[in-house]
Amino acid sequence: MDLDTASLKNRYYAFRHGESKANVEGIIVSDPAIGTAKYGLSEKGRGQVEESATRLSAVVFRAVIVTSDFLRTIETAEIVRRVSGVDSVRLDQRMRERQFGRWEGARYTHYSDTWQKDTVDPEQMVDGVESANAVRRRMVDAVLSLEADFSGCDIVLVSHGDPLRLLQTAFEGMDTALNRTLPYFETAGWRLLNPQ
Repeated sequence: MDLDTASLKNRYYAFRHGESKANVEGIIVSDPAIGTAKYGLSEKGRGQVEESATRLSAVVFRAVIVTSDFLRTIETAEIVRRVSGVDSVRLDQRMRERQFGRWEGARYTHYSDTWQKDTVDPEQMVDGVESANAVRRRMVDAVLSLEADFSGCDIVLVSHGDPLRLLQTAFEGMDTALNRTLPYFETAGWRLLNPQ
């Protein structure tokens, strides 16, 4: 479930979606049936992505943009694509938001109920929540697929806060349970996962 970062053929940038309408409402939207159809970016979120994508475009070359199929990430990826001058965006369901089970539609304060349990057991699936390790495995799988398809590219992974931070633990060789010790991904925030 770790990545041998020394052998990676591409550079990977993690890019969190901009502020979404779900963020504005303060609710959890993790069900693909809802997230792929509703709760796109707010106007503020569009501005955040525009600004952030402009900074990113100054450092990426031969960019490939891969995104979750949630509306908020697709809208983010399209702005990044336009600003970066990339022809298209690839959708990958493995980049989706972590599913939060019974907390779907609830106040975002319930995230902490899951995160606290993750520190004890990253395989836990209490309340129908997707385990932290399951998210990490699918995100790593997506990266390994991209390694098979590309070489020498800057790959921008447009996803959600939890999946991106869990993926970063794999890049860092960290225990999944420690993912909350990594810096928070602000909306429209991005970082290079494998600096060389």
